[in-house]
Amino acid sequence: MGRIFEVRKSTMFARWDRMAKQFTRIGKEIAIAVKAGGPDPDVNPALRRCMINAKGVNMPKDRVEAAIKRALGKDITNYEEVVYEGYGPHGVAIMVETATDNPTRTVANVRMHFRKSDGSLGTSGSVAFTFNRMGEFKIKNEGLDMEELELELIDHGLEEIGEDEEGNIILRTPYEEFGTMSKALDEKGITALSAELTRIPTTTVELPEDQAKEVLELVDRLEQDEDVQKVYHNLK
Repeated sequence: MGRIFEVRKSTMFARWDRMAKQFTRIGKEIAIAVKAGGPDPDVNPALRRCMINAKGVNMPKDRVEAAIKRALGKDITNYEEVVYEGYGPHGVAIMVETATDNPTRTVANVRMHFRKSDGSLGTSGSVAFTFNRMGEFKIKNEGLDMEELELELIDHGLEEIGEDEEGNIILRTPYEEFGTMSKALDEKGITALSAELTRIPTTTVELPEDQAKEVLELVDRLEQDEDVQKVYHNLK
C-alpha cells in the first residue's frame, strides 16, 4: 500500500507542478498583453486570448483578475518576449519562446540546456524557416458537422481543420488571420477551449526511440525553465 500511495502522491505533485507552470505562463502573457493593449478584453484580442486559455487550464477567475490588476500597477515586472532557436540532439530543430525580465540570465540558461544535451543554440533565423507561424483554435465537437464548419470558416482564414486525440476540433489559420478567425467564432457563438499562436514544422525528423528520447528530455528541461513559455520542435 505504501508504494501505491507514493506513486499516487508523485502523480499528484506532478499535476500540481504542471498546473503551476501553466498559471505562471498565462500570468506572464496577461502582463504582456495588458501592457501592450490595455485591460479590456473586448478591445484587446491578445488579452482575450489569454483569458480563453486561462479558462482552458482551469485557472481561477480571481487569479486572472488579480493578474490583470497587477499588470496595471507601477511595480509590475516588465517581461520581454525573446525567441531562441537551435538544434537539439540528432539535428532536430527547436524553437524556444520565452518571457523574461532578464534576457542575460535566460539566454545563459537556454544555452546550458542545449549544451547538456549535445545540442547547440543558433542565431536568429537559423531554424525559423522550418516552422510556419499559425493560429490554432480548439473547440468542442458538440454535434458539429466538420464539412459544414469548414465551408463556413474558409472565408475567415481557415487553412486546416482536424481532430485531436480527445475528439475536439482543431482549426488552424495563417498567423495574420488569427484575429479574423477569433471574431468569426465569436459571431457564430462558438466558444474556443483554447486559442494559441503556434509554430507548425514544415518538415519533420524521424528518429529511433532511444534518440527521440534524448530530444524529448531536452524539450522537457527547457519547458521546466521558469523563463520559458513554449517549446516547438520538428521531431516526428
